[in-house]
Amino acid sequence: MKSSDVKIDPSWKEHLSAEFEKPYFKELAAFVKQEYAKEPVYPAPAHIFRAFDLCPFDKVKVVILGQDPYHGPGQANGLCFAVNEGIALPPSLQNIFKEIENDLCESRTFTKRDGDLSRWAKQGVLLLNATLTVRARIAGSHQGKGWEEFTDAAIKALSSEREHLVFMLWGNYAKAKGAHIDRTKHLVLEAPHPSPFSAASGFFGCKHFSKANEYLAAHGETPIDWL
Repeated sequence: MKSSDVKIDPSWKEHLSAEFEKPYFKELAAFVKQEYAKEPVYPAPAHIFRAFDLCPFDKVKVVILGQDPYHGPGQANGLCFAVNEGIALPPSLQNIFKEIENDLCESRTFTKRDGDLSRWAKQGVLLLNATLTVRARIAGSHQGKGWEEFTDAAIKALSSEREHLVFMLWGNYAKAKGAHIDRTKHLVLEAPHPSPFSAASGFFGCKHFSKANEYLAAHGETPIDWL
């Protein structure tokens, strides 16, 4: 696969162009193409790079890291933790909304309960899964094929070439991926994963959303409207 063949936002293509020429990415592209040809795979091909397309490189303010897309029909939309509008909210996303409500809603009602989350992405929140595709009904089925190396490269580029970003790392998988972040230049917020199995052990009450906005404001950036 040539760099020109990859359909991704131009700002990201500029910063990640070297990845598209590497053997691992060529093998990954061939694997993903084969998977889409023979199996139901999520998200839709046009949404594989949606997180990047909605949040150009120079517009990123906050990075939220997920693991891989939801594997149920109609769920995955290319943004981590998000689902298509009209789809029932998964438990982790329900818990994210609960934490936002507890963190930010002293004087304002939280009414935006749809799970699409593109409203966050358009404000500068990169909703990045470590693995960008998954076979239907088989969680983690596209892990270890090269996506992790590609998304590591995206994190490294943000860490080295930008300043004063906020990285939200929820759960051990995301925390491990955070090894690529320069913590002298960026704010790294860590908490347990928002899944029902771990949210009560420290995700609830982490106040990451208000902390992120305070940091952004302190560095001259417009805070994110999470509500």
